[in-house]
Amino acid sequence: MTYYSTQFNSIELNATFYSMPSPEQVLTWKDKTPADFKFFPKIPNTVSHYRRLLNITDVVTQFATSVLIFDEKLGMVFLQLHDNFKPKDDERLEKFIQDWPKEVPLAIELRNSEWFADEEIFNKTTDLFEKHNITNIIVDTAGRRDMLHMRLTTPTAFIRYVGANAESDYTRLDDWLERIKLWKKEGLENLYFFVHQNIEKASPLLSAYFIEAVNKEFDMKIHVPVMAEVKTKF
Repeated sequence: MTYYSTQFNSIELNATFYSMPSPEQVLTWKDKTPADFKFFPKIPNTVSHYRRLLNITDVVTQFATSVLIFDEKLGMVFLQLHDNFKPKDDERLEKFIQDWPKEVPLAIELRNSEWFADEEIFNKTTDLFEKHNITNIIVDTAGRRDMLHMRLTTPTAFIRYVGANAESDYTRLDDWLERIKLWKKEGLENLYFFVHQNIEKASPLLSAYFIEAVNKEFDMKIHVPVMAEVKTKF
């Protein structure tokens, strides 16, 4: 974590998906990172996959209590629902959102295609997110264009970008830069953009390319990972 935080300014904390973080562990992560570093912990799979949003008050309370120890370093937590969690269980999702502790910022990733196939269902769900200030996660990955819905429900864009280890990964990022420019004009306040690759060792290279483009376009000074030789396009 210490070295990682010298190269990037935030992390999708997938460790919390598999194991409930203790207050002591959260404090350790917090103390090992710079003052401007942000954590984005994933809600434990006990909530999303095993209990499937039922009888989860104890787990949510424990999780929220722990992650709040991040204090100013807590960016946002996110719920990644199981691929087979469908709109037929929308009442569970609605109760989860209504009961969620409001002091913990939350983003939700819907994965089953049925959430996107019916416009009425999708609009009802995103209206619910908007009402409760829940950020709707957008996923850009090969083979799942339905998850690339471009619907923002808060002034925050939470993007999970999965490359294919191909040259097109770079042109797709160019397209994202144009979209972000548009959103910024329309009032976007925060951008959380996480880059993944099928072969993860290439992720820093892709990240560096995108960070340089963002820095140039918006006159920012986000640190560019030094372990990567930044790809230049001609």
